Amino acid sequence: MKPRIVVLDYGSGNVRSVQRALQRIGAEVTVTADAGAALAADGLVVPGVGAFAACMAGIVRVGGIEVLRKRLESRAPLFGICVGFQVLFDYGVESGVRTEGLAFWSGGVERLAAAVLPHMGWNTVTAPADTVLFRGVGAERFYFVHSYAPHTPTGNAALTRYEDDVFVSAVEDGVVVGTQFHPEKSGDAGAVVLRNWMESWT
Repeated sequence: MKPRIVVLDYGSGNVRSVQRALQRIGAEVTVTADAGAALAADGLVVPGVGAFAACMAGIVRVGGIEVLRKRLESRAPLFGICVGFQVLFDYGVESGVRTEGLAFWSGGVERLAAAVLPHMGWNTVTAPADTVLFRGVGAERFYFVHSYAPHTPTGNAALTRYEDDVFVSAVEDGVVVGTQFHPEKSGDAGAVVLRNWMESWT
């Protein structure tokens, strides 16, 4: 029986590419904003493109805050991508405006200390030796597009350097995980990360 994964549809722009990436690794995927489906799914993926505040507003609009908090409290499988990863932290600051996040992980999301923004394109990830999420990945590159990121390592954190800044590019906290990069746009390496997450709870 295929794992049932819901991609939370709250207005983020990359839901279909995430859906296709999950289908390719053998999941049964539904894209929906329905709270009941999101709670009942074997795994929930929270995608994210754009600004922290806009993503939080979209999640609120579809009633997703309660869904996410319930899944996080019970440590049900969840994968946050890009801004969907960022909102799992305490807060985000963009253009001087602070927006509260879900506060599952400590720390904030701040602007990258880099001359050229956004950080866009392929970059490597330095993962912990005991990682499950990056098992079998090696020195592969992943696709990033962002100007903000968390900088406080939490859980089993992976790091990435861009110019003179080192930021948290992934967190593995049991079956609750997140990546600053886009696994659905990262080719075979991204598929391995998604599969590793799925296989950690199936």
